[in-house]
Parts: sequence; C-alpha cells; structure tokens
Amino acid sequence: MWTTLIAVIGTLAGTGLAGLMQHRTARTARTDSRRDAAVQAVATLTAALADHRRAMWVREDLRLTCASPEAYATARAESHATRSAITAPLTTVLVLAPALAPAANAAARAAYDLRAAADRDTLTAHRDRALTAADDLVAAAARQFGA
Repeated sequence: MWTTLIAVIGTLAGTGLAGLMQHRTARTARTDSRRDAAVQAVATLTAALADHRRAMWVREDLRLTCASPEAYATARAESHATRSAITAPLTTVLVLAPALAPAANAAARAAYDLRAAADRDTLTAHRDRALTAADDLVAAAARQFGA
C-alpha cells in the first residue's frame, strides 16, 4: 500500500515537474523570439533611417543649389519612398520594445528634420543631429537587449 502511494506521488511530482520545465522552456523561447524580432526591427529601422538621411541630403542639396526641376523631382520621389520605408520598422520597434520609443521616435524625427533646411550649414547640422539620434537609438537598444 505504501509502495503504491509513494509510486503515485512520485509519478505526479515527476509529471508536474516535467510540465513546469516545459512551460519555462516555452516561455524562454517566446522571450528569445520576441527579443530577436525587436533587435531585427531596430536594425531594419536604422538602415531605413540611414537611407532616408541620404535621400533627404541629396534632395535638399539639390534644392539649395537650384538644380534642375527633373533632378529635384527624382530626389523628392526617392525621399518619399525612403520615408515610407521607416514606418513599418518604427512601428515594430514601438510595439516590441516600448522602452525604445523615445529614442526611436527621436531618430525618426531627426531624419525628417532635414527637410527645408535654410542653407547648407543648417542641412549639415540637421544631418549630424540625425546621425547622433540614430547612434543613440542603437546604444539604447544595446542597453535594452544586453548586447
């Protein structure tokens, strides 16, 4: 009788422990997956920000130097495409890593601020701020994800 009772208790304890371990493993896998997705979103966002910074630099430089309307129109279309490419990774970062929202939004805003610079010095200053904001985002992500 005692042997049977001990066997049943041992079986139940083993089953409970196995279930607990399986739950912890699944939770760790979900956390790792979410972290990996957030890191990928930050990487995609920083690449999109770099593309937009470059496109805005070209566009605004053409505007400031009174380039041909055709060249400006082409650069403007490119800047619209690169700005649009920021939306999805920015949204993903904001959803998966809300602690990075201030840095991500600041980096996006800084890239957008290259528009309508009064002169080349102002354009350069805006680009430098955009570069710094993107670097700040990467640093915040490194702190957040322990890299």
